[in-house]
Amino acid sequence: MFRTVQELVEIAEKENLLISEVMIRQEMDVKNKIREEVFAEMERNLQVMEKAVEDSLKGVQSVTGLTGGDAVKIQTYMRENTPLSGHLMLDAVSKAMGTNEVNAAMGVICATPTAGSAGVVPGTLFAVKEQLHPTREQMIRYLFTAGAFGLVVANNAFISGAAGGCQAEVGSAGAMASAAIVEMAGGTPQQSAEAFAMTLKNMLGLVCDPVAGLVEVPCVKRNAGGSALAVVSADLALAGVTSRIPCDEVIGAMYRIGRQMPSSLRETGEGGLADTPTGRFLKEKIFGTTV
Repeated sequence: MFRTVQELVEIAEKENLLISEVMIRQEMDVKNKIREEVFAEMERNLQVMEKAVEDSLKGVQSVTGLTGGDAVKIQTYMRENTPLSGHLMLDAVSKAMGTNEVNAAMGVICATPTAGSAGVVPGTLFAVKEQLHPTREQMIRYLFTAGAFGLVVANNAFISGAAGGCQAEVGSAGAMASAAIVEMAGGTPQQSAEAFAMTLKNMLGLVCDPVAGLVEVPCVKRNAGGSALAVVSADLALAGVTSRIPCDEVIGAMYRIGRQMPSSLRETGEGGLADTPTGRFLKEKIFGTTV
């Protein structure tokens, strides 16, 4: 039905549909399921995300002790202070980090598009919910919109850090979230595409360098950055700001950059932050000295 963002937007505009609706129809066609079944599947994903956010705000800790508790710290800070970055943005950051803290603590999350980037889409969703007051259907549509753009990335580039660095994980997740925010806020399909492009452009070249090879440091805090950028890009697009480089070309650039990255910067835990003195110390502390 569509393979590129341009095709996705053209279908939505030609048939006067939301991007989420285009994705719903594609899912019905590909899976040979009725609308109610497709919605029910996505509702289950939403429930998983919702519980992960709720659990994180009660406080979780990973087995290694590298991550945990920061989502709670941020919520406490927000209650006691006026956040410099604004309540909505910091709420998104808190819930995004919290979801990834749940992942690091071996809890259940929904990969969007991966476990390492699983906080961005739900983090932004449950933050903008407080301001936009969407219906449950609109929240489910948020996930379909994010999924539509994620599908394009998966078909034309990559969504794993091992293949293309963290630009492919948190970069894609942030871009997916920004497109979904725009639709929920009443923006056009083209504005969703512009938000996606602006977010991904700002994540190009981001490496995947997990300390000790674990999806904790710097992954959790990168979800914070991806969430903040998603909210900013959504506002830019809704204000009428556009990306000078078309969305599909940004995705193509991300693919080429990922192919050029050395393996040490693609999830192997051999370069970047993982290869700092502290990164090596933490690895030895967790796993012991290797021969």
